[in-house]
Amino acid sequence: MADLQTLTRADLSDEVHREIGLSRADSSAMVEKVLGLMCEAMSNGENVKISGFGTFVLRDKGERVGRNPKTGIEVPIAPRRVLTFRASNMLRDRIAEAD
Repeated sequence: MADLQTLTRADLSDEVHREIGLSRADSSAMVEKVLGLMCEAMSNGENVKISGFGTFVLRDKGERVGRNPKTGIEVPIAPRRVLTFRASNMLRDRIAEAD
Protein backbone atom coordinates (compact mmCIF):
# COMPACT_ATOMS: atom_id res chain seq x y z
CA MET A 1 0.00 0.00 0.00
CA ALA A 2 1.35 3.44 -0.93
CA ASP A 3 2.05 6.09 1.68
CA LEU A 4 -0.98 8.31 2.13
CA GLN A 5 -0.44 12.03 2.12
CA THR A 6 -2.64 14.86 3.32
CA LEU A 7 -3.54 17.87 1.21
CA THR A 8 -3.06 20.99 3.35
CA ARG A 9 -4.00 24.66 3.10
CA ALA A 10 -0.42 25.39 2.13
CA ASP A 11 -0.66 22.82 -0.69
CA LEU A 12 -3.85 24.46 -1.94
CA SER A 13 -2.24 27.90 -1.80
CA ASP A 14 0.82 26.65 -3.70
CA GLU A 15 -1.38 25.11 -6.38
CA VAL A 16 -3.35 28.36 -6.80
CA HIS A 17 -0.03 30.21 -7.04
CA ARG A 18 1.26 27.83 -9.75
CA GLU A 19 -1.95 27.52 -11.78
CA ILE A 20 -3.32 31.06 -11.63
CA GLY A 21 -0.13 33.02 -11.09
CA LEU A 22 -1.24 35.03 -8.08
CA SER A 23 1.39 35.97 -5.54
CA ARG A 24 1.88 33.51 -2.71
CA ALA A 25 0.26 35.95 -0.27
CA ASP A 26 -2.77 36.48 -2.54
CA SER A 27 -3.07 32.75 -3.17
CA SER A 28 -3.02 32.06 0.55
CA ALA A 29 -5.57 34.82 1.19
CA MET A 30 -7.88 33.38 -1.50
CA VAL A 31 -7.76 29.88 -0.01
CA GLU A 32 -8.38 31.28 3.48
CA LYS A 33 -11.33 33.34 2.20
CA VAL A 34 -12.97 30.34 0.52
CA LEU A 35 -12.52 28.13 3.58
CA GLY A 36 -13.74 30.95 5.82
CA LEU A 37 -16.90 31.39 3.75
CA MET A 38 -17.56 27.66 3.91
CA CYS A 39 -17.08 27.60 7.69
CA GLU A 40 -19.28 30.65 8.16
CA ALA A 41 -22.09 29.15 6.07
CA MET A 42 -21.99 25.87 7.99
CA SER A 43 -21.87 27.62 11.36
CA ASN A 44 -25.05 29.46 10.26
CA GLY A 45 -26.74 26.10 9.61
CA GLU A 46 -26.33 26.10 5.81
CA ASN A 47 -25.19 23.13 3.77
CA VAL A 48 -22.31 23.73 1.36
CA LYS A 49 -22.48 22.19 -2.12
CA ILE A 50 -19.51 22.29 -4.48
CA SER A 51 -20.59 21.06 -7.90
CA GLY A 52 -18.51 18.13 -9.11
CA PHE A 53 -16.97 17.65 -5.68
CA GLY A 54 -19.64 17.04 -3.05
CA THR A 55 -21.90 18.41 -0.36
CA PHE A 56 -21.18 19.17 3.28
CA VAL A 57 -24.44 18.42 5.09
CA LEU A 58 -25.39 19.41 8.63
CA ARG A 59 -27.65 17.01 10.51
CA ASP A 60 -29.26 17.35 13.90
CA LYS A 61 -29.08 14.10 15.83
CA GLY A 62 -31.57 13.60 18.62
CA GLU A 63 -30.89 12.38 22.11
CA ARG A 64 -30.34 8.65 22.31
CA VAL A 65 -29.24 5.98 24.73
CA GLY A 66 -25.72 4.61 24.36
CA ARG A 67 -23.95 1.86 26.21
CA ASN A 68 -20.54 1.90 27.87
CA PRO A 69 -18.73 -1.00 26.15
CA LYS A 70 -16.68 -1.87 29.25
CA THR A 71 -19.47 -1.90 31.82
CA GLY A 72 -22.61 -2.27 29.71
CA ILE A 73 -24.23 0.60 31.62
CA GLU A 74 -26.66 2.69 29.58
CA VAL A 75 -25.70 6.35 29.21
CA PRO A 76 -27.78 9.13 27.61
CA ILE A 77 -26.10 10.79 24.63
CA ALA A 78 -27.06 14.46 24.26
CA PRO A 79 -28.53 15.80 21.02
CA ARG A 80 -25.97 17.38 18.74
CA ARG A 81 -25.31 18.72 15.28
CA VAL A 82 -22.98 16.69 13.07
CA LEU A 83 -21.30 17.45 9.77
CA THR A 84 -21.20 14.83 7.03
CA PHE A 85 -19.75 14.87 3.54
CA ARG A 86 -21.39 13.27 0.53
CA ALA A 87 -19.11 12.97 -2.48
CA SER A 88 -20.57 13.78 -5.90
CA ASN A 89 -20.89 11.01 -8.46
CA MET A 90 -18.10 12.66 -10.46
CA LEU A 91 -15.73 12.51 -7.48
CA ARG A 92 -16.73 8.91 -6.72
CA ASP A 93 -15.98 7.93 -10.33
CA ARG A 94 -12.55 9.61 -10.22
CA ILE A 95 -11.71 7.84 -6.96
CA ALA A 96 -12.80 4.50 -8.40
CA GLU A 97 -10.58 5.07 -11.46
CA ALA A 98 -7.57 5.74 -9.22
CA ASP A 99 -7.78 2.26 -7.64
